[in-house]
Amino acid sequence: VQLQASGGGLVQAGGSLRLSCVVSGRTNSGYIMGWFRQAPGKEREFVAAIRWNGGGTYYADSMKGRFTISKDNAKNTVYLQMNSLKPEDTAVYYCAADRWNRGSTRPGSFDSWGQGTEVTVSS
Repeated sequence: VQLQASGGGLVQAGGSLRLSCVVSGRTNSGYIMGWFRQAPGKEREFVAAIRWNGGGTYYADSMKGRFTISKDNAKNTVYLQMNSLKPEDTAVYYCAADRWNRGSTRPGSFDSWGQGTEVTVSS
């Protein structure tokens, strides 16, 4: 499976961005799709995830209420809507696939990764 993330950019604090992740190749409805982020000098951290089949969603506590993960099965695309952005949201955002339905938020549980899209939030 191949993942192509896009939608990053420069935005002022309080603004919004929507990231997209197009999934191609051999896909399986049992996947869990996730978004992670990595700020300079920090470890990669879980942001949100969604079950491809059924649409159950999961969020890191700090993202709840500001970020929304969704999917469009017809377009094989997963989205991350980010609102009320803060400078501390600045990071490279990655989409990833847990093809084996491990159901964990650890980066190591996701076996396929996109190339990342950079988000910069200015104060």
